[in-house]
Amino acid sequence: MEFCPKCGKMLIPKHNQVKCSCGYSKNLNKKDIEEQYTMAGEKKHNEEVVLIDGDVVTLPTTKGKCFKCGNTQIAWWMRQTRSADEAPTIFYRCTKCGNTWKGHD
Repeated sequence: MEFCPKCGKMLIPKHNQVKCSCGYSKNLNKKDIEEQYTMAGEKKHNEEVVLIDGDVVTLPTTKGKCFKCGNTQIAWWMRQTRSADEAPTIFYRCTKCGNTWKGHD
């Protein structure tokens, strides 16, 4: 890694050259690039990506009634929407149609 001798900013190589916003520039040769900008280390092997169905609900659920579709299972979560000395707001989401609403105090 190299820093600008004028202003001290970190220099990032691009097209075998480093340029700084202050106007400093320097051409790099192959040896400079290999010594200062090539990283060696352990490489991760390609890992399989597990796909999860978008309909999986990871929120806690409870019994309630969706006023839109009539489903009786709803997911819920709490969020602090007002000042810290007031109670958090409870939100509900229907597990069937995705309808979301705020709970009443």
